Amino acid sequence: MPQPAQLTAAEISRLAGVTRATVSNWRRRHPDFPTPTGGTEASPAYDLDAVRAWLAARGQLPVSSPADDLRTALRASASDLAHRSRLLPLIVAASRIADAEVGKAVGLPDDRLSEWAQQTTGSKADDIPGTDDLAYQPEDAELLRTLLRCVAEEGAARTLEVFAEGDVNDTKAGGAYRTPTPIADLMADLLGGPGEPYPDKVFDPACGAGGLLLAAAGRGARELYGQDIVPLVAAQAAARLAVETEGTKPQIQVGDSIRIDAFPALAADAVLCAPPYGHRDWGHEDLAYDPRWVFGLPPKGESELAWLQHCLAHLAPGGRAVLLMPPGSAFRPSGRRIRAEMVRSGALRAVIALPVGVAQPLHIGLQLWLLERPHPQATLPSTVLLVDAAAIDALGTEESSGRRPPSDWSALHGAVLDAWKDFDRHPDNFEPIPSTARAVPVIDLLDESVDLSPARHIRAAPVPAKPDELAEMTYELRSRLRRAATGLMTLSGGQAWPPAGATSLSWRTASVADLLRGDALTLLRPPGAIRSSTPAMQDADAPRTLTARDVVSRRPASGAPAEEEPSDEDITIQSGDVILPEMLHEGVGTARVADARDVGHLLGRHLYLLRPDPARIDPWFLAGFLAAEDNLSAASSGTTVVRVDPRRLRIPLLPLAEQQRYGKAFRQLHALRLAADIANRLADEAARTLAAGLTGGALLPPDTAPPST
Repeated sequence: MPQPAQLTAAEISRLAGVTRATVSNWRRRHPDFPTPTGGTEASPAYDLDAVRAWLAARGQLPVSSPADDLRTALRASASDLAHRSRLLPLIVAASRIADAEVGKAVGLPDDRLSEWAQQTTGSKADDIPGTDDLAYQPEDAELLRTLLRCVAEEGAARTLEVFAEGDVNDTKAGGAYRTPTPIADLMADLLGGPGEPYPDKVFDPACGAGGLLLAAAGRGARELYGQDIVPLVAAQAAARLAVETEGTKPQIQVGDSIRIDAFPALAADAVLCAPPYGHRDWGHEDLAYDPRWVFGLPPKGESELAWLQHCLAHLAPGGRAVLLMPPGSAFRPSGRRIRAEMVRSGALRAVIALPVGVAQPLHIGLQLWLLERPHPQATLPSTVLLVDAAAIDALGTEESSGRRPPSDWSALHGAVLDAWKDFDRHPDNFEPIPSTARAVPVIDLLDESVDLSPARHIRAAPVPAKPDELAEMTYELRSRLRRAATGLMTLSGGQAWPPAGATSLSWRTASVADLLRGDALTLLRPPGAIRSSTPAMQDADAPRTLTARDVVSRRPASGAPAEEEPSDEDITIQSGDVILPEMLHEGVGTARVADARDVGHLLGRHLYLLRPDPARIDPWFLAGFLAAEDNLSAASSGTTVVRVDPRRLRIPLLPLAEQQRYGKAFRQLHALRLAADIANRLADEAARTLAAGLTGGALLPPDTAPPST
């Protein structure tokens, strides 16, 4: 008998088309919300039918799509994940049948539908691992109908996406993560050599759901080999390759590729791999004398170096591999000897450091390692390309921040690819890209630590520059600094600021809470739910999120773009909004009046937004008095973390014309701060450039006669 289907809060939010915060509010505010029927206290589960009935009664249940119906049917039909594998051959078979024929099958009686499905998928089961004992029963008929409708109306690829939701592949505990499509595309592009055909035979020994093999197939690979330790994930990879590629020969196997290699004799033209990270039980004791360890037995805590040598063992001479590696593999002392042997043998061709936040785990910047199996008679390369892609991304932004994804992934992709192709064509004459890319001699890498971290070698390397060009650059920087200083002097001088009289003025004031009650202000806060942590690599025009750090630093919105259209609970910033951080920064508060660069972006966490009625309150007047130190101190609480209660802040009650006079003055002070910021940045840049010129021998101290030629 089918088990009652259950939903988590996240799945309810997806079903209703709302945020998780909305579901949380429903649970707290509505006594008739369904009670949990399973799960845990931290992550309760709810009966699907009860949730659907509750949403329908409130008018919150959207019209269901075939994909929604399939999710529901999958949850109601089985208690484990194994049942999904046996349905994958039917998706592949249905994708190659006319929609009209699929529609006819949907209308068959239960027993005939199960027979039709059995006959139709007979030839496809051999291509999907784990489906050899495929059997459909009449009691499966309703699930089969729902699946076929989804294939006919939304396509086989979309149906497979539904099957992959909630996949066991993306787990922090297992160190295995799905490779984002932009990263997979970059890795696949790096395999293509200038003027050479794309590799025909590509292998991924930790293929997951097949994303890297799909990227290679899209560029011309025809023989695709993959292996994954999770049976369902391997079956999904086989189904995706069968549905989304044409003219290929995919072979996907189940098993631990390091311990039980399903393709021991395979010599591929290329390898793509995002190996699992941090596995200590990878077979260190059992595989101590394995012939794959040509550079040495990997330490127990360095499973990534085992995967690296496993990939090299499956390359034909001259074949190349691209691996997505954690940054620790480049510098950990335990892997020093293996790194040295790789560099010495010519197997390592490039290391590319990616920005933080482009792929899971989001808190570290991953790296791409490009490897090549040298021809036995080939001349060993004398250099290794090191690229700091994080520096490429930082060029277009004022400041790099934490987990911020690239502001323009297409530009970063192109810059990395151009640097690699240029190096691949002329490895001994590569023109370095200042602060970004450098061909490092092998002898320089073979020191005591054999640290392959790109930033260490690129940022520490002197920037070659012609003395006359550097002198011209510094002259331009100093000219800009003088202009900025002149502007700062102008803003700080000008008209006098006269005294108010013998005593300070005092006004009748009202609290923000009073103004809210009188509809002179609206107070808004962002939803409590945190946006998805999936790397958001979208175009630069997508709405970004204004963060508390942006407000304190007076810089444009730098938070990750929204992955979907803003919901009703997201707060879109409008011109004239006044934004106030929730916490004081080093005991000092600030308030920001939204201008053209803020409009359309989203309000981030730990920020308050006050939207004044322009007919009653001037926004600059409001911001100036909100940020007054004595005002903030009176409305704050806490010691280590000082939080502001905006409702307790007080504002003078002045006529609008008088507010505007004060607002103009506060706007002038804001311009003064911005001018000081610009002058400070230019002074720092000019000083750094002049110092680099002096220490690099390109410039002489002032009042020094140039040497005679």
